[in-house]
Amino acid sequence: MSSRPTTSVSSLATLDQILAHQSYLLALDPSPSPLHQEDIPTQLDQDLFEALAGNPPQDQYRPHLARWYRQLQTFSGEERRNFPAVPNVTLDRLVDIFNKMALIVRNLQEYLGEDRIDEVLKTRDLKIYWGTATTGKPHIAYFVPMSKLADFLNAGCEVTILFADLHAYLDNMKAPWELLKLRTEYYEHAIKGMLESIGVPLEKLKFVRGTEYQLSKEYTLDVYRLASLVTEHDARKAGAEVVKQVQHPLLSGLLYPGLQALDEHYLGCDAQFGGVDQRKIFTYAEKYLPALGFAKRAHIMNPMVPGLTGAKMSSSEEDSKIDLLDTPAAVKKKLKKAFCEPGNVTDNGILSFCKYVIFPVLLNGRDFVIERKPENGGNSNFSQYEELHEAFAAEQVHPADLKGAVENYLNQLLAPIRKKFDTPDLKALTEKAYPPPAKVKPGKGAATAGGTDDIVPSRLEIKIGKIVEVSKHPDAEALYIEKIDLGEAVPRTIVSGLVNFVPLEEMQDRLVVVLCNLKPAKLKGIESRGMVLCASRDEPKEVEPLAAPVGSEPGDKVFVEGYEDTQPDEQLNPKKKVWEKLAVDLKTSSDGKAQWQSNNLMTSKGGIVSMKVMGAPIK
Repeated sequence: MSSRPTTSVSSLATLDQILAHQSYLLALDPSPSPLHQEDIPTQLDQDLFEALAGNPPQDQYRPHLARWYRQLQTFSGEERRNFPAVPNVTLDRLVDIFNKMALIVRNLQEYLGEDRIDEVLKTRDLKIYWGTATTGKPHIAYFVPMSKLADFLNAGCEVTILFADLHAYLDNMKAPWELLKLRTEYYEHAIKGMLESIGVPLEKLKFVRGTEYQLSKEYTLDVYRLASLVTEHDARKAGAEVVKQVQHPLLSGLLYPGLQALDEHYLGCDAQFGGVDQRKIFTYAEKYLPALGFAKRAHIMNPMVPGLTGAKMSSSEEDSKIDLLDTPAAVKKKLKKAFCEPGNVTDNGILSFCKYVIFPVLLNGRDFVIERKPENGGNSNFSQYEELHEAFAAEQVHPADLKGAVENYLNQLLAPIRKKFDTPDLKALTEKAYPPPAKVKPGKGAATAGGTDDIVPSRLEIKIGKIVEVSKHPDAEALYIEKIDLGEAVPRTIVSGLVNFVPLEEMQDRLVVVLCNLKPAKLKGIESRGMVLCASRDEPKEVEPLAAPVGSEPGDKVFVEGYEDTQPDEQLNPKKKVWEKLAVDLKTSSDGKAQWQSNNLMTSKGGIVSMKVMGAPIK
């Protein structure tokens, strides 16, 4: 029998929480039959029962503990003394495990392998690794995984941070080899700066670069072993949310998920931590690592925080993110433009940041304060995120007031990082790791084309437009003449063959997606200076203009993911058939997403879609 446990108020509160989900302190099932699933009391229950003798728990304070105590009273003293022993687990250890588990899993989207985590915690602290590919500059959404790393460390976990430089190259060569070393160095300084900003002691962390072990003979051999087991279908599916998707993927992108799985073994972790967008890679690892004779690991996933525009925060979309080195003026400007609809608590990146970073990490028990002048209602204090959430949903907090408070807290977080990078050495590193993009003359195509005539979608100038005036063509029954505001000095005149598909009243004030750099052409005597893009199917005949994301405005730029960093041609040369060649791969997916070679058409507000015509060409 173990020594008499302490029964402090905090320990009893934890034990009450444990018993809210099970009959006895340790869910131990003695039966090998899956038809018989019933936990039984152990010596841990007997130890606690004796400790509470003469001072039984009360229903109004500890209802689950009181129910458990009454249940233990139904056993005789001899029966309780013969409860099975539990090696290596004491009551104090059980309370410690529960509290650690609560820290590990709080604010997560999902976790797989809870039983494996429990088994490890019974004997030692958990070993966790988090990896980040060293591609685009880290932004404020990185504070979400940083906040969880803080939780893991507070739970006593051994944490390894992997700077995945090799992965960065494999993902469609997002970072060329010559920049990998510089960007990895930049990431190391940035990540350390973020952790210091939220008070995480760096001495408890281990930092590893992927190429320190991923180029070894043993690792390479395991890559080949894994490649002999994995199908192309499974490899492509695993990377679908992480690796850039194209119609004809490079082998590097198919290797990517396998390397991430092997990292679990080579870093000696019990669990891998990442965003929920990596779930398919995690389940891939759970399937294939045991096939190589390696242990199956647990997987812990944080939610993806919406960007400032409502979609996922992305390094490649400038308007969707706040950079770690943005000035206070830039933070104010971006927050002012951020999507924050009154009462909308679903697609709200500002609120999400409050939930996952500001409340649990920056404030850590202190009140969230919205400062207002007395004539505007005075200051509002919120001790819990749920209070702020409910107040915003009820429109008791105005978006401008929320943005003002978040601006203040963001600058508190970013100030130490700005100071860290305000040195000649780190300024030089930033310039070398992320040099400004080469200037491309209009009409010369993408920078990747080196000024040649490569057929890439970045050569198309596509914008969101609003139809401000529409009428039927006087000489052609099937044509509309539209005046479309594209954010330019005057609206453009565009002729579209949509009379038989969209009623006139539905065209007026409609937001549409317009190809703007076609050579102007006369249609039945009217010069048309662009084309309204539509999903179009011949059998059965269906045509529908593509739909812009919520919150779009005239002039918003449309880009194809992976091709957003270069300037379009000033005007497409009809003799080169650029549009005709690109249009072959422009289609709507089975769920209505507008895509080029499986890459989504996007704006800073979100994706372009077709509401009705799925799986059809875009013309």
